[in-house]
Amino acid sequence: MHDEALTEDLARRAAAGETAALEALLRALGPETVRRCGRFLPCRQDAEEAAQDVLLQVARRISTFEGRSRFSTWLHTVVANCCRQKYRELKRRAAEQPAAIEPAAHVDPRTTSVIAGSRVDLLEALERLERDHPHLVAPLVYRDICQLEYAEAAERLDLPLGTLKSRLHEARRRVRPYLGGAE
Repeated sequence: MHDEALTEDLARRAAAGETAALEALLRALGPETVRRCGRFLPCRQDAEEAAQDVLLQVARRISTFEGRSRFSTWLHTVVANCCRQKYRELKRRAAEQPAAIEPAAHVDPRTTSVIAGSRVDLLEALERLERDHPHLVAPLVYRDICQLEYAEAAERLDLPLGTLKSRLHEARRRVRPYLGGAE
């Protein structure tokens, strides 16, 4: 990806309505977006589909980027939301067409999507956490999946650092039983 300062400049200019800056920003974000989506959806095809959704959302919603935080932080939110939505879509498709899916004998169903290889254990854990404790999802996603620094995640969520760390600890405790097959 281009230099971070250049990306920030392109994002600010695109948010102000400059079409050429938006086009340059989208070109620059392509490979990095696929990599970020791969943290959620390790199957390359799933990650590429989600990345296309991310770029579409960036193009549609760049005017909402106000520049109060770094563009990369704003982008993390878009990536997380698009990847989780893609997972839900894959899960829904799988439920609608169960006869068309024949998982290979060597595939672990806890860690492989019946569609195309997405991590089911992590994404299912996030679904359960969101259903039962929605306030714990964002800290876990920002810190452990998007790999933001604690201070950056706290700033993004508008939380005191101690509150972020407390919620992150609780989120990890709650998802641990669902990861790695331990129920």
